[in-house]
Amino acid sequence: MVATLEAIENKTANATTEPVAVLDRVTKNYGAVAALAGLSLTLRRGEIVALLGPNGAGKSTAVRLLLGLSTPNAGTARIFGGDPRNPATRTRIGAMLQVASVPKTLKVREHIELFRSYYPAPLSFAEVVRVAQLEGIEERLFEKLSGGQKQRLLFGLAVCGNPEIVFLDEPTVGMDIEARRGLWAQIRSLASAGKTVLLTTHYLEEADALAHRVVVINKGKVVAEGTPAEVKGRFASRKIKCVTSLSSEQLWAIPGVIDVEQTGKHTTVTAGNAEGVLRKLLSYDEELSELEVVNPGLEDAFLALTQG
Repeated sequence: MVATLEAIENKTANATTEPVAVLDRVTKNYGAVAALAGLSLTLRRGEIVALLGPNGAGKSTAVRLLLGLSTPNAGTARIFGGDPRNPATRTRIGAMLQVASVPKTLKVREHIELFRSYYPAPLSFAEVVRVAQLEGIEERLFEKLSGGQKQRLLFGLAVCGNPEIVFLDEPTVGMDIEARRGLWAQIRSLASAGKTVLLTTHYLEEADALAHRVVVINKGKVVAEGTPAEVKGRFASRKIKCVTSLSSEQLWAIPGVIDVEQTGKHTTVTAGNAEGVLRKLLSYDEELSELEVVNPGLEDAFLALTQG
């Protein structure tokens, strides 16, 4: 399951048009509260989809519907063309949820062997340990694990059954940088092996690094969908950071300037036409220094989509 360099560099190579899971115009209400309002989502074989949204946007509800833990008030939820509640379907699914609870007094080895017993063709014990980076802690009690180790075990349990689709809810919370990057590699490996991954995360750099496709939802509706580059590209403004003798009034007078912010000696100019604004800056201030041009990030797009 180790991803090749080629698979990592070309994230979309293994994604196909074959639908694995579908939410079709789904509405889900909790009393008078509409958690989802006509939401549609399609997951395809071999792709990693990042489902993003602020708290309360409907992410958890969408995942619960696809897992068969809840049913829609309107619309349909399908996995492998059938009902997510079908027992045979559930053996083809893996899930790592923040609300998951496992016995604290079982050892790592016991947890893995227990979960392997639930599936008809599970991964070997050694493979689960390798994939989840659990070497050396197999005999440790769950309650004695660090936060990052617990997350790695829950990831291992999610892939125990060699699932065709995996739901990962905030999988790297509590992990250090090395462990996080290691888990990223395994998530990429799942996709390169033709498996489907639905990822929910508040780490937007994680979504940017991993996802073939980003789906942003807000108030139960899809507000943006596309590759990370496409979603970021919807917000073409860039930030020009520099030290300049020009006043705020002079900067605002330059065509294409959207915002001007001054922090100490540094000035940040947000520009819709960064190249044109930059040419003007250089012509007006020959002493301009410490120049840096910053492209819009996924966080910028996310905030604009969910707060604008």
